[in-house]
Amino acid sequence: MIQSRTLARLLAVAGAAIAALALLVPLASAAEPKEGYKQFKGCPSKAEVPVVYFCERVNITGGHFQMGSKDVPIEKPMSLIGGITDGGNFVGGTFAPVQQVVPGGVVGLTGLTWLLEFFGVNALSLYATTELAGVPGNAFEEPIALPVKVHLTTPSGVLGKNCYVGSTSNPIKLNLIVGTTSPPPPNKPITGVIPTPRFDELEIIHLENGEFVDNSFAAPGASGCVLTLFGFIPISLNSVVNSQSGLPAPAGTNETRQKFNIELTEVEHVF
Repeated sequence: MIQSRTLARLLAVAGAAIAALALLVPLASAAEPKEGYKQFKGCPSKAEVPVVYFCERVNITGGHFQMGSKDVPIEKPMSLIGGITDGGNFVGGTFAPVQQVVPGGVVGLTGLTWLLEFFGVNALSLYATTELAGVPGNAFEEPIALPVKVHLTTPSGVLGKNCYVGSTSNPIKLNLIVGTTSPPPPNKPITGVIPTPRFDELEIIHLENGEFVDNSFAAPGASGCVLTLFGFIPISLNSVVNSQSGLPAPAGTNETRQKFNIELTEVEHVF
C-alpha cells in the first residue's frame, strides 16, 4: 500500500510537473519496468540510482506561452519520465524537447514581408522550444521557480542557430502555481487548476486535469537572431524581432498556462 506520508508527498508533487522537465538529469535507465508499469520506462531503478524514491510520468497536454505580443499555443504534448528523490529532486530519466508552432511564422515575428521572395512561405515556418536556463527551485514547494529560455528555429535557418528569447545569464523566470496569481498591472489575477487525484490497483496515483499559471514574469529581448544573405552577409534581426514582438516585455504583460496530467508511484512497484 502507498504510505500516508507518501500520499502527502505525491499530492505535493502536483506542483512539480514543469519543474520536472528542467530538473531531470539525462540518464538512460537500463532497467525494464514490470508489466503494468511500462509507461515509466526511463525512470532509474534503485540499483542504478540508490536515492530514487518515486517514478513519475508527466504529460503537458496544452495551454499557451505568451510573451510580449506573441502567443504560442501548446499543441504538441510534451512527456517526461523520470525518478524523484524523497527530498523532491529529479534524478535520471527521459524528456525530448518538442517544437511548438509559432503563429505567423518568421514574417509575423519580424514584420519583414520581403523574406517571402527569398525563402517562400514553407521555409519561414517558425518553431519555439522551451529549454532550461538555470537551476529550478524545490519540487515540493510552490511557487515552482523555473528559469527558462525559448529557442526560435525555422526549416530554412533564416534566424540562425542561436536565436533565443532569454539566456542562462538573463532567463525568463517563471513562478508556476495552481492557485491564483497576484500580477503587477496591467495583468489581472488568473487561477490555475488543482489536479484531481485518482488511484488504481497498481499503486499508481493519477493527478489529472491540472493547470499551472503565471502572469507575473518578465520576458527579455531576443538575441542571437542572425539572417545570412547569400551565404556570407550576416544581418542581425534582434532589433526587428524585439520591435515586432513587443520585447523586452515587463512583468505584468506576459502569461503562461500549462495543462498537465501526472502518474506517480513508488519506485519499488516499478522494478
